[in-house]
Amino acid sequence: MNIKFETLIYAICQRFKKEIISADFQTTPLQGGTVGNVYEVTGIAETADGEKFPYRIVLKIQKKWERYGDPGSWRREYDLYTSDFGATFSDTFRWPTCYHAEINAEENEFQLWLEYIDGVTGLDLTGDMYNQAALELGRFQGKLYAEQPAVLQSLTNLSHADLMKNTYLHYRSWPVVYDYIRSEDCELPQHVRHMLIDIDEHSDEILARIEKLPLVLCHRDFWVTNLIYADGKIALIDWDTSGWGYLGEDLASLIADEADIDHMVEYYQRCVPAYYKGFSEYADVSPIADHCVYEMILLVFGYRLVEWYLHTEDNDEKTKHVHTLQKIYEMKTSLAQG
Repeated sequence: MNIKFETLIYAICQRFKKEIISADFQTTPLQGGTVGNVYEVTGIAETADGEKFPYRIVLKIQKKWERYGDPGSWRREYDLYTSDFGATFSDTFRWPTCYHAEINAEENEFQLWLEYIDGVTGLDLTGDMYNQAALELGRFQGKLYAEQPAVLQSLTNLSHADLMKNTYLHYRSWPVVYDYIRSEDCELPQHVRHMLIDIDEHSDEILARIEKLPLVLCHRDFWVTNLIYADGKIALIDWDTSGWGYLGEDLASLIADEADIDHMVEYYQRCVPAYYKGFSEYADVSPIADHCVYEMILLVFGYRLVEWYLHTEDNDEKTKHVHTLQKIYEMKTSLAQG
């Protein structure tokens, strides 16, 4: 890959707040695919007076692509990082610092040079870390909801509030999944099928309830792989789906998106109160008797899990998806008991 030496030096200067005159580098892919690539860039940087610093920076290269129902998402992180949005974060809930951002409009591609945060992420997160992530998310969204900083009005490239609804309706209109759970060939447990069909039958009423909830700034990809817990604080990466959504929408992802299946019910019971506690530090949530997080989990992940189940040949994967649907079913039982 081609790294411009001047850009690298500039990013390292921003990282150390020192004048760097030279640096070597090695790149290691962190993640990526056809539309974007993320690299860890490491090496030794040297100042004019001979000081040497080992450094570690993340380089994200994002190409244009089309996300269903959200065409501007491919460049959203660039737009956010080049705005004043970063000032809305706190010491305990933030995104990685951006040292340099540049966009090539002709090639429909941008680069972000970002802080590398070394911490706990993915399925290594503990229950206490989940709890803190929910609490800090509630505080962040509550503060923005209460204070309405000017930057929120100036951001023109945010996903729309009806994205969750439209994604659900898109899945529901797809015969492959819709007809399968209603067919005699369906191998999913009967109670799981009924749970999914029941959501369909009551979706108008459920969506109407959700649309009465406060509208908040959502990350919309708030799952464990995008969370980093370090030094008692939460950092959140990959903001390309972010936009306006409903109170509790991000919690659905935290609890159900390829999460810790064995602890899903426990985390649901812990994280919902923690989230509301954080939000209520800034805004009154007492009028909200029905938080709808369980319904959001089903709207967002119900048919998606059926799709994953149908499109994998791996029996262990199939079992995992059924197990996840079973845990979502158990959440409702725990809700009724609560």
